[in-house]
Amino acid sequence: MTSKEFIDTNKDNFINELLDLLRIPSVSADSKFKDDVRRAADFIKSSLETAGADKAEICETAGHPIVYGEKIVDPSLPTVLVYGHYDVQPADPYELWDSPPFEPVLKDEKIYARGACDDKGQMYMHIKAFEAMSKTNSLACNVKFMIEGEEEVGSDNLGIFVKENKEKLSADVILISDTSIISNEAPSITVGLRGLSYLQVEATGPNRDLHSGVYGGAVANPINELCKMIASLVDDNGKITVPGFYDKVAELTEAERKALNEAPFDFEDYKSDLDIEDIKGESGYTTLERVGIRPTLDVNGIWGGYTGEGAKTVLPSKAYAKISMRLVPSQVSEEITNLFTSHFKSVAPKSIKVKVTPHHGGEPAVTPTDSKAYQAASKAFEEAWGKTPIPTRDGGSIPIVSLFKDELGLDTVLMGFGLDSDAIHSPNEHYGLFNYMKGIETITLFHKHFAESTE
Repeated sequence: MTSKEFIDTNKDNFINELLDLLRIPSVSADSKFKDDVRRAADFIKSSLETAGADKAEICETAGHPIVYGEKIVDPSLPTVLVYGHYDVQPADPYELWDSPPFEPVLKDEKIYARGACDDKGQMYMHIKAFEAMSKTNSLACNVKFMIEGEEEVGSDNLGIFVKENKEKLSADVILISDTSIISNEAPSITVGLRGLSYLQVEATGPNRDLHSGVYGGAVANPINELCKMIASLVDDNGKITVPGFYDKVAELTEAERKALNEAPFDFEDYKSDLDIEDIKGESGYTTLERVGIRPTLDVNGIWGGYTGEGAKTVLPSKAYAKISMRLVPSQVSEEITNLFTSHFKSVAPKSIKVKVTPHHGGEPAVTPTDSKAYQAASKAFEEAWGKTPIPTRDGGSIPIVSLFKDELGLDTVLMGFGLDSDAIHSPNEHYGLFNYMKGIETITLFHKHFAESTE
């Protein structure tokens, strides 16, 4: 039996196993789900053992555990290190889900559940591909797995684990499925990722909440002032106003920009999918450029004062916001965080006090397209999908990519299978059954072609 025949035969089992994993609410950001995060780690360890790993273990960290597994077929063969994560974003607001986020539903050939695409579905494809190759004696590479439980909260302990386990993690290439393709008709491979600077700001006015009738108009309202400050961070042309923000931005050549914009993109479909009348962004750049090669600044959440039912005429003491900045080569997350902090404090009026708390960050990354690993991924897509994948730059961030390069000296192949319409991080997240099964098949072909390229 070939690995593809094994995959086809076990399709129902592979889907049902993923559904079981999706039922575990492994939300790393919320401490009330701590035990569930652990259950998800145990599930992954057991799955690796069943799939044929010679070794599978739970590696403790100061936070949530990392699951490590391996099968060394022959030390002379190339080694692929698979990275993924089993933690998921919070499912709030629950009322916007059509079905409970941790009770997966199959509908319209898609799996609806939190984590279906990001990243349980995509990560689990690698375990099932490994099982198919292992059970059919067609494993052409040694395989190692490092599946973490803190990606959605910044991977705080992953860097420590990598630095302390370089020999254990030694490999020839990193393989990650945590990105998307353009469409099922136009497969693609991500070759660039933006970095991230994420922080929280706090604005404090009076020493207590005040009666808005008694004090309104005489005392600064922190919410009003915070909104003004945030609004000043981006000008009418979509440019970020933080001094020095663009100093290290790597500009693409006209030829590179032209190649990027040759990727299929339907402007009307884009607006229709999001139910918006028009787009907005930095002047002088296309939509594909804005989300792939340009830095951004966005407010991810803002709150303060009274937000409960009914009315409460309060002038609040404090207001808060969470802000993220997506970074591009050659920006450095720590430098951008410091630039933002200095600027934000400088634009604060004397009537309020400002506190900036950095949360987490990561560096942008660009992966080569002329490597044996990238060419193996391209051939795998060609064989499985019948089309040559298009190299693209993704707007998201995977900090581990730059960490792997710095600490292990390894390039990463970002072979994702999700779609931008899969609603990751949003209510009604989903993942296509076609993408899940085709992804498993494509991953097995990557191993075959990568082994052949290194002979």
